[in-house]
Amino acid sequence: MFQTKKLLLLGSGELGKEVLIEAQRLGVETIAVDRYAHAPAMQVAHRSHVIDMLDARRLREVIELENPDLIVPEIEALATSELVKLEEEGYRVIPTARAAKLTMDREGIRRLAAEKLGLLTAGYRFAETFEEFVAAVKEIGYPCVIKPLMSSSGKGQSVCREEGDIEKCWVIAMEGGRVQNGRVIVEEFIRFESEITLLTVRSVSGTSFCAPIGHVQESGDYIESWQPHAMTEAQIAEAKHIAQAITDELGGYGLFGVELFLAENKVYFSEVSPRPHDTGLVTLATQNLSEFALHVRAILGYPIPEILLVTPGSSRPLKADRELENYSITGLEQALRVPNTQLRIFAKPITKPGRRMAVALSAGETTEVARMRAKQALDCLAVEDV
Repeated sequence: MFQTKKLLLLGSGELGKEVLIEAQRLGVETIAVDRYAHAPAMQVAHRSHVIDMLDARRLREVIELENPDLIVPEIEALATSELVKLEEEGYRVIPTARAAKLTMDREGIRRLAAEKLGLLTAGYRFAETFEEFVAAVKEIGYPCVIKPLMSSSGKGQSVCREEGDIEKCWVIAMEGGRVQNGRVIVEEFIRFESEITLLTVRSVSGTSFCAPIGHVQESGDYIESWQPHAMTEAQIAEAKHIAQAITDELGGYGLFGVELFLAENKVYFSEVSPRPHDTGLVTLATQNLSEFALHVRAILGYPIPEILLVTPGSSRPLKADRELENYSITGLEQALRVPNTQLRIFAKPITKPGRRMAVALSAGETTEVARMRAKQALDCLAVEDV
């Protein structure tokens, strides 16, 4: 009988689905876990479980039941303190339980980057009460960026432009956080020229970098990404220095999404996720090994001799504008007429306002051509009530 490793995925969204597909290509047994049934990764996993992953007891029960070789977090909203205990007991958490815990909230990782490693970041303050929040906003100054300490896909993020925005921004942060602990980060507004994701891989082959990915965000969630993003040699060198410093500190094997701001002659550290990044979906169309293939190779301990950018490319996510229990995605035939274009339909059980439901991926002779094609394909797609 074929002997294989067992991978348990915590969080089963569209990124996790691609991770499991790559793991299965290398003969790995896969288990998907999420807080709701029929999540994208559950559609391809060998088995799945539905639990509240912030419930330490339930998280431990599933892990002890499955006894996986690899525990792979795909989201931040986890009982990370329990993962630390499980790792101490001999389970392997990717990249490490400490990395999962540190990056679960913005405070831990920001203090690590700015205060321990001395990396350049936006000015920041933390606040736990509304009174502390008001004081922090006034200290940082207008405009400033408000984020819950733990959220994803830009949920709860806003820009406070004047005193009249303060209460509204506080409410947005409280409603958007994955954990309602009332703690937020108030950040200096950096007037950047562009923002990038530098996908960084730690493996038996050492630390490797993908070509930089440019992206555009609205309300903290990406609406377009492209690869490669034009940068000077000095900017690339500094970006790699920052990415290596933060990923060396976090440790372990796997792919990290390091987010950076490019402003004048400076490169600012923004955030890091110890897992594939949503803007990195573009690598499904651009690289010899996608970010998902790289992540799986790294965590299994396999070599990564080279990462090649095969072609420029772009991605554009399709988002729902309302909640629907029965829906369809229309326009696939028209979108697939666009040259060098492919689609990923996530088949999530319901839609919600702003929820990603699909992505268009296009390649082209240049980044500009790829971006035009991805937009053309996205414009064909729609989420419709049925």
